[in-house]
Amino acid sequence: MKLIFQDPTFSFELLRTLSYAPYGGADIGECLATGYRIKESNFESWYAEWYKTAERIHAQAADSLARGKRISARESFLRASNYYRTAEFFLHGNPDDPRMLETWEKSRSTFRQAITLMDWPVEQVEIPYEGTSLPGYFYRVDDAPRPTLIIHGGYDSTGEELYFGGAAAALQRGYNCLTFEGPGQGATIRLQRIPFRHDWEKVITPVVDYLHTRQEVDKQRIALMGISLGGFLAPRAAAYEHRLAACIANDGLFSFQFGEMAPKGANVDFNEPAKLETFIQELMANNTGVHWAVDNGRFTFQAKTFLELIEKTQPFTLEGIADKIKCPMLVCEAEADHFFAGQPMKLYEALTCPKTFMLFTAEDGGEEHCQFGALLLFNQRVFEWLDDVMDGLNRP
Repeated sequence: MKLIFQDPTFSFELLRTLSYAPYGGADIGECLATGYRIKESNFESWYAEWYKTAERIHAQAADSLARGKRISARESFLRASNYYRTAEFFLHGNPDDPRMLETWEKSRSTFRQAITLMDWPVEQVEIPYEGTSLPGYFYRVDDAPRPTLIIHGGYDSTGEELYFGGAAAALQRGYNCLTFEGPGQGATIRLQRIPFRHDWEKVITPVVDYLHTRQEVDKQRIALMGISLGGFLAPRAAAYEHRLAACIANDGLFSFQFGEMAPKGANVDFNEPAKLETFIQELMANNTGVHWAVDNGRFTFQAKTFLELIEKTQPFTLEGIADKIKCPMLVCEAEADHFFAGQPMKLYEALTCPKTFMLFTAEDGGEEHCQFGALLLFNQRVFEWLDDVMDGLNRP
């Protein structure tokens, strides 16, 4: 699915931003008008134009708030948050660039202004984790114990984005929702400098422990959904954390190893670091997607070289682990996923637990990675599956 840009990475990220419109994270005209101003494959132009749009909508939010227009202010704060997130997206090649923290912080602060104006109770929470804490948001329907969905992102998402990516839909269907940022994500990497880790059960177990302290949570009905790289992280956690009632991999991911990045037939020796670095720099210069993926990998894994990034992602495989999952698993696949082609089925085939495979197609409009462009359809199908699983816990 192409939107405005010939560059597939720019087109996809525009689609991603636009996809949050049904949940208040975007307006179609604002996104398209911004996209048409951006120069093809130009990271600086991307930042400048999205930042300009975000600032304009942010100003509208502040004006509405000053005039006591709660709904208008909330709507504008939510869109500004998503637009700031989008502006910051390609800045990770230089973690010392002051624009990165400033823009990300505006995405977070505008979102936090929005949640004070919501119709649902929303709490900023800190989840105890290895001598520090992980930031999150707890969305609840009411004070009664309810089924609760944990949602975390993947390689590049933020906790604020997860409201549009699943929490809003969960609330609509009577689920509480806990979203959080783990190692390598959001504030955890930007402020605490804690990089990704492969043994995600060490992250999810403290999160489940936290939910067990809350009276609004039905302890027997806690589910987990991981998005994008989270499609590896969530199943990895479920293999060892057996208090989960269900697990959703959106999209399914069996392995995430940068050593597999070299194109077939490429003449590169991974045992010669200097030549490997030259090789990857040439790839980055000619491919926006590779450029961003390597920049973001070095940032989120705290890897100084591409060889170090290869080494740090080597343990990211579910080989010999997937069959330890006991809870029902839903593995999603996007028909034209340009990131993880073939990976969902590989995960699905390795599972021995109760399992469901869910394909989204071009005919659905859901063929892109994580079904961007078809989030209403995605949530309809996924939550119907989750409803069935949760209802089944009532049966003898």
